[in-house]
Amino acid sequence: MTRKHPKHAKQRNFAPSRRGQQRDQMWIYGRHPVEAALANPERQILRLVATSETATALKPLTSDRSPAIVCEILERQTIDHLLESGAVHQGMAAQVAPLPDLGLDDIPRDADLIVVLDQVSDPHNVGAILRSAAAFGAAAIIMQDRHSPQSTGALAKAASGAMEWVPIVRVTNLARAMDDLKSLGFWTTGLDGESPQELGKIPLQSPLALVLGAEGAGLRRLTREACDSVVQIPSSRSDLSLNVSNAAAVALYEARRALSN
Repeated sequence: MTRKHPKHAKQRNFAPSRRGQQRDQMWIYGRHPVEAALANPERQILRLVATSETATALKPLTSDRSPAIVCEILERQTIDHLLESGAVHQGMAAQVAPLPDLGLDDIPRDADLIVVLDQVSDPHNVGAILRSAAAFGAAAIIMQDRHSPQSTGALAKAASGAMEWVPIVRVTNLARAMDDLKSLGFWTTGLDGESPQELGKIPLQSPLALVLGAEGAGLRRLTREACDSVVQIPSSRSDLSLNVSNAAAVALYEARRALSN
């Protein structure tokens, strides 16, 4: 059985949303995040810095931009001072404007897999989930405005470029957003270690929204109740639970396998 998209659902082209744009600039750093930002035509690059050793690798990407971006050559220690303490920048960093805000109606009409995060607050976990989402073809990640990390350099570094590839949709009320997803045709499956149903043993419907809860706390009650189904990832040890980003990788792999059959 499939849940049909309504006729009014829109085909997304990643154009700037009517909701406006965030205005906070940020520094992203590290080879993969910087290269991905340069390759993303939607990302406005305000300043690009690199050491003399790493600038050569960026030249093809900077010249492909229109207008071409000038890369400032700086000493590694100077780049250190531009960034947050402890940032592992690998000799390159870019000051960027935020990507356009997006809404649920910006999700592609032909999307068959997305991820919903219920108050997952650790930017490293969200970054890792973005990487898995990109690897397994998820079309978007949906998070609340509150109780979730902002798009920072640390998140971009953890995502290793995937922040440029997988759109983040921020919503005010997650349970209401899940209802809206259902009206757009999505089936919602939550992950909960207490569920009697196991991932891989129940059919997954397309298009699918995988719903994951916060580190430790898991899914909140209203979020769980809004799911069409709730499953657990089986483990050989009852006293061992997976980190949310690891659980996301397992669930996304299984979802992509199931939806592709």
